[in-house]
Amino acid sequence: MNIQWYPGHMTKTRRMMEKDLKLVDVVAEIIDARIPISSRNPDIDDIVLDKPRIVVLNRSDQAQKDGNQKWAEYFKAQGITVMESDAKSGKGVNQFSQAVQFALKEKIAQWKEKGQVGKSVRVMIVGVPNVGKSTFINKISKRKSTKTQDRPGVTRGKQWVTVSQGLELLDTPGILWPKFEDDKIGMHLAFTGAVRDVVIDIETLAFHLMEKLRDINPKALEERYKIEVTADMDGWQLLEAAARKRGFLISGGEIDIERMANILLDEFRGGKLGRVTLEYPSDLKPKNSE
Repeated sequence: MNIQWYPGHMTKTRRMMEKDLKLVDVVAEIIDARIPISSRNPDIDDIVLDKPRIVVLNRSDQAQKDGNQKWAEYFKAQGITVMESDAKSGKGVNQFSQAVQFALKEKIAQWKEKGQVGKSVRVMIVGVPNVGKSTFINKISKRKSTKTQDRPGVTRGKQWVTVSQGLELLDTPGILWPKFEDDKIGMHLAFTGAVRDVVIDIETLAFHLMEKLRDINPKALEERYKIEVTADMDGWQLLEAAARKRGFLISGGEIDIERMANILLDEFRGGKLGRVTLEYPSDLKPKNSE
């Protein structure tokens, strides 16, 4: 499964971010709590350098609680401020202002010493496509200030959003990287919709997702699709069983696998298969590994 997707606007976005970094005080990176490795662009570390950081574990309500806890501990150990949120419902977004204050406590103390009380804080919001950046910003600002759509690549240009008198956000387009070094990363991004569905065959993607769910949470599959799941069933067998149970048949009694594949992906992305964390800090490769 070879996924390569790096439109021209991604290169333009990187240049824009590097140029605009001097305009902001802190960088907030929105990642998908279900796939914290795959939904982080490794280029962002090189772009941001020593600028104060916040990591927002978005869609944390769809990830397993122990996964959220382990990732929070991992990022905090690197000196990064962490918060959990579910931008769609608004849960946790009111913690953002507090997280910004915490990440900038040293700089704010310096401002006070210089008499710069009430100075407006500027935050750059970054992340890969479709992790919920625009929805997050809209919830914080309590208005539909940025275009949101449940598909990658909607936010194309930078946008300044004033949240309050003391807080401004710079929304940036989602930025992927030129090559996925690990097929697993590309697959996880495809599972969650961060890369367009046209990039990869839907049925193949659903096959891999079925096998992931079989290993992580077979009970969720059994409850959702009313099928019996065993360890020796492969992804095609699971898709066929679920399709048959749902009555997805076409002429001649043939099973409509494509329809079932689309349903599976839609329901996974919508959180209808329960809490699922596909990656943990223990899955990270050492920095010096090949």
